[in-house]
Amino acid sequence: MAFHELTDQNVFSWNLYLKVFVKCFNMQKARQVFDEMPERDVVSWNSMISGYVSGGFFENAWETFLEMQHIGVKPSGFTFSILISCVKCADYGKQMHGNMTRNGFDYSNLVVGNSLIDMYGKLGLVDYAVGVFFTMPKVDVISWNSLISGCCKSGYEKLALSQFCSMRGRGLRPDEYTVSAVLTVCSNLRNLEVGKKILCLCMKMGFLRNTIVSSAAIDLLSKCNRMEDAICLFDESNIFDSALSNSMIACYARHGLEENALEVFVLALRENIRPTEFTLSCVLGSAAVFLPWEQGSQVHALVVKSGFETDDVVASSLVEMYSKYGLIDSALNIFSKMGTRDLISWNTMIIGLAYNGKAVESLCLFEELLESGLHPDHITLAGALLACSYGGLPEEGMAIFSSMEKEYGITPRNEHYACVVDMISRAGNIEDAMLILETMPHKPSALLWESVLRACGDLENLELIERITKRMIDLELQSSLPYLVLAHTYEQRGKWESLVRVRKVMEKMSTKKVASCSWIGLKDHVYAFEANQMIHHGGKDVYLILRLLMEEVQGENNPLQISDIGK
Repeated sequence: MAFHELTDQNVFSWNLYLKVFVKCFNMQKARQVFDEMPERDVVSWNSMISGYVSGGFFENAWETFLEMQHIGVKPSGFTFSILISCVKCADYGKQMHGNMTRNGFDYSNLVVGNSLIDMYGKLGLVDYAVGVFFTMPKVDVISWNSLISGCCKSGYEKLALSQFCSMRGRGLRPDEYTVSAVLTVCSNLRNLEVGKKILCLCMKMGFLRNTIVSSAAIDLLSKCNRMEDAICLFDESNIFDSALSNSMIACYARHGLEENALEVFVLALRENIRPTEFTLSCVLGSAAVFLPWEQGSQVHALVVKSGFETDDVVASSLVEMYSKYGLIDSALNIFSKMGTRDLISWNTMIIGLAYNGKAVESLCLFEELLESGLHPDHITLAGALLACSYGGLPEEGMAIFSSMEKEYGITPRNEHYACVVDMISRAGNIEDAMLILETMPHKPSALLWESVLRACGDLENLELIERITKRMIDLELQSSLPYLVLAHTYEQRGKWESLVRVRKVMEKMSTKKVASCSWIGLKDHVYAFEANQMIHHGGKDVYLILRLLMEEVQGENNPLQISDIGK
């Protein structure tokens, strides 16, 4: 190589030689060169630390830093900024901060100060981030951006907005990163009024040409139920990239428009936009709702091809997709192969087993979760209660429900009461279910009363049915269910006057049943069929085949009258 032909090899040339291997991500060769260097300065050490961090070898980076200190090489501000960027633990962060102070770095160094603000923001230590910010003698736009972003990520959205106002009040001009962070704040708060002002500022400053800003704006409009505006902004964007496609896919998926989400995904693939973990997670969720399982498995193949099968979020989405398809064995297979299982993946599998009628397996997995040391959240317990409800295990369910606050410190929510009420109602204890609803700490929703009402069936206690339907009517006047149950109950008992009154109320309120819908995937097309729909794709052919089949089944003896079918 050219380096070995140099007659005067000094530390500068050695550093250049080292950086060649660092930039090529050949850290094994870089370490060999580093160990051979006759003289090493702070640049040499920074190159090695930077290479390890870029390659994801954080432990090696930390060990190199400790070795650097041990032999007496004083770190620079760049050294600390590299290490701070990969700190994942609050204790390590504070330790690094103390190390910087001991090495004589104060907040007059903008790079060091901004790195600390960013680190504490990512770790959720907003008070530390604010402390560093207000101690710095001089701040720039990056300082403000780090503080605003840190407040947003840590759940202090209102503080983030107040800091943005302070920034504007001091006459500082925001950049694209600033407004995208503030738009995210408005999205989290569902604050469309402030969001509109930020969007006006973006238009005035020409920031909407930046796809990061546009994607944040689409997310805001989507979460504030302004779908038409979100679609309009997407259509007017001149550039189509990963950030924009991800936002639009998530926007459609959030509003139940799975087919549109998949169309954007296909468009992105045709434009050679490589899917990210976020893209695939959203698409897998949409696939489970709209696509047949064969096409869902094709998305799984794309996940494997893209190298994201080991990603926790994507793996959890795969588990959810196969659970919704009813392919619970495939879901269990993916779950068992996950290297690290976070609470989301456990919850997804517990709920998936419950929905697929595997109540005992779901509860066994819940026990396994507890033994693993992870603390369950409200979703975990809702999944366990759902398993008890579907599996007809009221005693086990009540034991879990009773221990929620005492053992896990979780106050029961509507979804937990819904599972318990449904569980008790299915067991035929309607009076007990009513007692739970009437003694709840907060007012039960119409959905909870509906759970009891559906379990009433052919109860002899007319007074109880009337009481339940009245409660539900008071809560949700537009629901047809209580009127339909009352009408059925009065008809069964021959109470014709009461039946007429209920039907008149239904006609007066224009109460309508929501039409059911089914779909089936044939080749590359999904056909949707509404209830009682007589005209659809190939409808005449379907009825013709049906007529022939029925004639063949009936034969010559006592043929069925089917002359009106298909008319």
